[in-house]
Parts: sequence; structure tokens; C-alpha cells
Amino acid sequence: MTSTLELTGRLLSASNATFVGELDGGLTVVYKPVAGERPLWDFPDGTLAGREIAAFVVSEVLGWNVVPRTWWGEGPHGPGMLQEWCESDDHGAVDLVPAGDTPPGWRHVIDGVGADDQPVALIHEDSLPLRQMAVFDIITNNADRKGGHVLSMPDGHRYGVDHGLTFHADHKLRTVLWGWIDQPLSENEIAGVARVRHALDADLATALGELITATEIDATRDRCDRLLAHPQFPAPSGPMPAVPWPPF
Repeated sequence: MTSTLELTGRLLSASNATFVGELDGGLTVVYKPVAGERPLWDFPDGTLAGREIAAFVVSEVLGWNVVPRTWWGEGPHGPGMLQEWCESDDHGAVDLVPAGDTPPGWRHVIDGVGADDQPVALIHEDSLPLRQMAVFDIITNNADRKGGHVLSMPDGHRYGVDHGLTFHADHKLRTVLWGWIDQPLSENEIAGVARVRHALDADLATALGELITATEIDATRDRCDRLLAHPQFPAPSGPMPAVPWPPF
């Protein structure tokens, strides 16, 4: 039986058409129809929903629950991505503070100037869920990890959302989670990368082949290989900005 999606709202701050709705049975979901995707200069048209689903598939192999449950579905505006709605709390895992005022338990990322022309610092939590999200972003080559794409759950878990700009074959890592540059990966983090790398020679490659290109799958293998050969958090590299704009 196919569930019917009834739309209840729209997220007007999103770059692409993004709706909130309810499926039969009362499950609240985010719905991003392919027809509502805006063309981009560096990603093929009509591929963002598939990349969001691919990100969930990789998250499942990692076993860290980084991405909420995400799948293909049909809605009033045609096929697209459905993702289980996660009700976050008001605790931001990424923040702006006065420059030089990074509190204990947080990591400094970059200094800048705030809306009032005063010096500020971009910081994020120094927490296990955010470390795992940062590793996930390296594997998936996430080009758009903004602070608003981190959901803080009441139980302390952190979900990552908005993964349409992932898996590009060219290096495009842009993130606010740069606080662990050059730090070694933990044994658990290395094991997670190894799980993805092993699965890319088996069932994961088949699953991703329905969602991204063979070249992008090969590039994902290469990123895993580099992380396993040099198991530490990388520094920014290449000509692209290291932090997305705006960062929230």
C-alpha cells in the first residue's frame, strides 16, 4: 500500500523547495521534490534528492546514525526525497561568540566580524556526535555543512541534514566543523571508514549506483583510502572556500 503525503507547511528559508508533511499513520516528514531543485553550476540538475538518500545509505553503513531516515517517495509535486522529521531543541551545537571567548568543551574554527562590526569567533561543540559527523562529511565530500544543518536532539545526539551537495567527484569539502584539524582519528572512527570502504566493493556500491554516478562512487573510494592511509582530520585545501556562506 502506498502512503499519501499531506503537506502541512513549507520551509521558506531553504534554497530549494522544501515542505513538511504527514504520511498516513501520522509520521511527520520533510519532502524535497526533484521538481523544486534550483539549478547549480557545479552539480548536475535533478540529482540533489538522490544525493540526500545516498548520504543516508552511507550513514547506515557507518553505523553512527548521522542522518535521519531518508528515502524516495512521491508527493503532491512529484517524486523526491522524504526524511523523517526530527524535533530538535534550542541548544545550538555551532555558535558565534565574541572573539577569544571560546568556552571549555568547544572548538574554535575561524574568526570574523559580526553584524555589529565586532570581532566574533565561529565555534562548535567538541563532542563525539559532531566528530562522527565531521568524518561522515569527509567521506561524502559534503560541500554545505552549515551550522543550521546540525540538529541538536534533547538526548544529546546530533543529526546532520541537508545533504544535497555531496559526493561530487571534485574536492568540495565546505564545513563549519574544522575544529579537529590534524587530530588523529579514533579507533572507532577508523573502523567506520573501513566499513564504508569494504562495503564500496560490495553491496554499498550497488545501492549508491542507483543514486550517484560511477565516477562519484570511485571518488568516494579514494577519499576512504586517503583517510585510512592518513587517519587524521584534514586541513582545508584547494581553491574553494573552506566554510560555507552563510555559515548558518
